[in-house]
Amino acid sequence: MIERTDTSIPDIAAFAAVAQTGSFTKAAEGLGSSKSNIGKAVQRLEARLGTKLFQRTTRAVRLTEDGETYLVAAQAALDGLREAELSLAARREEPIGRVRLDLPAGFGRLLLPTFAAMRQRYPKVTLELALTDRMSDPVAEGWDIVVRIGELPQDSDMTVRKLCDLRFGLYASPEYLARRGPVNAVSELASHDAIVFRGSTGRLRPWTLLDNGFVRDIAMDPVMVMSDGQVLIEATVHGMGITQILDRVAQPYVEAGKLVHVLPGADVDGPPVHALIPLGQRMGAKTRAVLNHLADSVRGS
Repeated sequence: MIERTDTSIPDIAAFAAVAQTGSFTKAAEGLGSSKSNIGKAVQRLEARLGTKLFQRTTRAVRLTEDGETYLVAAQAALDGLREAELSLAARREEPIGRVRLDLPAGFGRLLLPTFAAMRQRYPKVTLELALTDRMSDPVAEGWDIVVRIGELPQDSDMTVRKLCDLRFGLYASPEYLARRGPVNAVSELASHDAIVFRGSTGRLRPWTLLDNGFVRDIAMDPVMVMSDGQVLIEATVHGMGITQILDRVAQPYVEAGKLVHVLPGADVDGPPVHALIPLGQRMGAKTRAVLNHLADSVRGS
């Protein structure tokens, strides 16, 4: 007596193959199995259903009435599974789905206009965006990609891709320079209004400048202190003083005529920018598409 068990997909596939070919031998060849295994699969299925699915003679194998009824349902189920497999395969190859992306505030605003082009190229990708300067936990908060400015710890448990290098430069609005006069040397900065950034550590960030061939830090006496990078930029645009910011963050404001690059010869190398993807997370097509877009956008800017 054959033990009754839950129906398995291979048993259903064996039954359908026999029904389609009219032969246990041909079904076995088509499935890469043996005639004996196909016969046992059909027997298990018949035992499970409590009915005969085939009429067997020495010359032919024909479906019973119950077999014909079951074949319709079995074929529909198998077709549905094949469609699901094709759909999943397409999702692996075509960028589809939601990507959660965490970007530094200023850098994110620089990239924000580029996402319209990405949307046209990948219409089935949905972006969930956070623009913040706080240090989020990529794994605990479920981010697919986190962009970080600065050096990374050596023991990072993330997959890392470098996007670009940055430079620090001094910038002021045209109105401020018209009112206070141009800056021709680092030594003249002491007589100008400085807008300084206060970092997450609580200390004021000095201006790092190239002066007479030497890189040195200058602790400016600020007229304004900001702990929000975007507010710092807006204050500078409104003519409240000179500030030091990253070149790529300043670039769109310079192009729009809202900021002027002050003392370009005093610029210094800044921190690198990396994209981080949690280890163990398979980088699907949707994540790779967004990552490549970030890299291309930064490279082209």
